[in-house]
Amino acid sequence: MRRQQRPRARNRRLSSFRQRRQQHLLDVKVRSRKAVAHRNRRVLVVFSKFALLLALVAGIYVGGRFAAKRFFLDNPEYKLAAIEVQTDGTLQRDQILTVADLHEGENIFRVNLASVHDRLQDLPQVDEVEVVRKLPGEIDIRIVERKPIAWITTEKQIADPFASDAAFLIDARGVLMKEKKLLPEYLGLPLIVGCGSESLEAGKSVESPETKAALELLRLSSRSFMQTRFQVREIDVSKGYCLVVTDKNHSKVTFGFDNLDTQLQRLEQFLVYSDDAHREIATVNLLVQRNIPVTWAKPAVDVINETIQPEESPRVMKAIPVNAAPKTKPAATPATTRKSHPKPLKAAAPVAPNSSPSPSPSPTPAKRGFLFQPFKKN
Repeated sequence: MRRQQRPRARNRRLSSFRQRRQQHLLDVKVRSRKAVAHRNRRVLVVFSKFALLLALVAGIYVGGRFAAKRFFLDNPEYKLAAIEVQTDGTLQRDQILTVADLHEGENIFRVNLASVHDRLQDLPQVDEVEVVRKLPGEIDIRIVERKPIAWITTEKQIADPFASDAAFLIDARGVLMKEKKLLPEYLGLPLIVGCGSESLEAGKSVESPETKAALELLRLSSRSFMQTRFQVREIDVSKGYCLVVTDKNHSKVTFGFDNLDTQLQRLEQFLVYSDDAHREIATVNLLVQRNIPVTWAKPAVDVINETIQPEESPRVMKAIPVNAAPKTKPAATPATTRKSHPKPLKAAAPVAPNSSPSPSPSPTPAKRGFLFQPFKKN
């Protein structure tokens, strides 16, 4: 007999919706309490760790400051005992220490080297600064000063840049300087005049294109041949579109602002030609690329002859009395007088041509003078 299969039990819920809802609410309450307690324990642990870390950091900071003050800042072994200053220019030791605000006897760790470096770098004469702390009590300062290459002024003519307040020294980078101690070699530096497009002030850099072109010209003209043959003495930038350069031989050369190296090459060719021809250049205009106008200076002999030109016939001077001679009776001697007159005649003073007659002589004796005039032979 075939066994009868039982029907598969279906998924039936053993509780009603109301019972399940009540049971769910009871479970939430129990789990929420445990979660809150667990969360409180975690927060307390994290806060404790943070507080412990903060206390540890504060203790290290306070202890470090106390140790640093005890062993370094208040330690007499680290007092500043020596300040070595090295410079290659005209800055004096007292001036450098005053600007750097350094004093011997203070603690070496209390000196802010960055602040000292910035104060010294602000000086117009200073190009590079190096400040080094050497334990236990020494600070070394090494300064590389700017090297002036020219004088610059807003005036068009200046006689003595040493004595003028409107003249400044300028280096190759265009930084203006006003030296307190002027060296003799500064007197031979070239002069840049007519820079009226900007205000000149010590410590500032020039920005005008004509001044930058003048500095570039000085840099390019420092080559071996040009430095010996073409020595710049004055650069006039007042025209605004060109540079009028005067060299040691008083030659005037006009340059443009662009392609200065090419213009100097053309000038070098003219200088070589003038040396071969034994002539000096008076003016040359390098603004023109073709058919460059050039004038030649007169030889020194011709200039001297034009200044002092001797006459073909010698000049003979005759003396003309300014005042008439006083009345005197000449003593008659048999040796000198052949015929005596009853009355001596008045001697009339000769009168120069194209001149008014001389006044009558004064009754009192006066000094006699003579007027020299050229006399031509008949």
